[in-house]
Amino acid sequence: MIPAIMPTYQRTDIAFERGEGPYLYSTDGRRFLDFASGIAVTSLGHSHPALIKALNEQANKLWHCSNIFTIPGQQAMAERLVRDTFADTVFFGNSGSEAVELGIKMIRKYQHVSGSPEKTTIVCMNGAFHGRTIATIFAAGQKKLIDGFGPALPGFKHVSYANMNELRDAVVGDSTVGGILFEPIQGEGGYRSAPPEFLDDVRKLADEYGLLVMLDEVQCGNGRTGKLFAHEFSNMTPDIMATAKGMGGGFPVGACLATAEASKGMVAGTHGSTYGGNPLAMAVASAVWDELTKLGFLENVRFQGQAFHEGLERLVKAYPEVYVESRGVGLMAGIRLADHLETRQVVDFVRERGLLTVAAGENVVRMVPPLIITRAEVDEALIFLQDAAEEMKSKGRNSA
Repeated sequence: MIPAIMPTYQRTDIAFERGEGPYLYSTDGRRFLDFASGIAVTSLGHSHPALIKALNEQANKLWHCSNIFTIPGQQAMAERLVRDTFADTVFFGNSGSEAVELGIKMIRKYQHVSGSPEKTTIVCMNGAFHGRTIATIFAAGQKKLIDGFGPALPGFKHVSYANMNELRDAVVGDSTVGGILFEPIQGEGGYRSAPPEFLDDVRKLADEYGLLVMLDEVQCGNGRTGKLFAHEFSNMTPDIMATAKGMGGGFPVGACLATAEASKGMVAGTHGSTYGGNPLAMAVASAVWDELTKLGFLENVRFQGQAFHEGLERLVKAYPEVYVESRGVGLMAGIRLADHLETRQVVDFVRERGLLTVAAGENVVRMVPPLIITRAEVDEALIFLQDAAEEMKSKGRNSA
């Protein structure tokens, strides 16, 4: 018999009833240090007073208004994003998947109105995750995502992540290629980071062949790396960027940002959203942006991130039979396990003791704590991970 909630998740039996800062409290009274953050969503922790204030004030005035009318909060938020990023224009939706979907549409529409309607193919990268819609799963191309959902959606081809030679080969000689889509730091793919020079080279290649560059910063954006967006560590600017997750601090909101040139085909009637950019979402997103852009906020993210990564590197050196590599940037951190281990072993071990983490590809345990964490909480998480290493090491000796 199928349960009332469709069984598309392998859920634990833990239920949370409240949160405060970087901590969650379960219905049975346990406290957990939340280094999962709803998978990089609760960027300001739980029950942040500025978000509560913004949501309550807006809830007492107006929840929803159709996009056929002017929504002042949406206009204001768009202007802030345009001011602080590469973008000239913004479309608000409800999720990262929607933002990526729009970016895919924009690439095709741009090439169509530019006189190259045959340029419908988008080059994507292996190990990617772009969402759960039919287009985004085929953009990612991973077997575990697309198995059983055929026939394959045409218009995507794949190359190895951050491999410039493969990318150039995929573009040169293929007159159907219209754009390039990738994550500056892969999320589900195991927190692999593309070097800044790769991003610069992608920009040059795209300009050479008349392509649009679209970045998926759904997970690595909104201050997660210590920059507003991860591509800011390079010199390149994209044409299109999708973002969501931490943008609303837990309230569903996403955005697709673009240059004027990339969005020139997006006229009235080409796209829409019933809930996107509604007053509630805009009030919360604006409050999050207030915090992210405060003087010193991102500097502290970088500072705490550096301390965390230094601690992870120490664990890699101390426990090479358990941890083999530290990955990520800022407070987007991962640690890869030795091949004989499985991520669930560490994820389950630390969760039982009070630390929440998330599994990722390539045998990586990922940690995306709230951006408001302190050094004390970083050190607390490192102790949990050290305890896990001691346990895994001990089990290894006993099984030998």
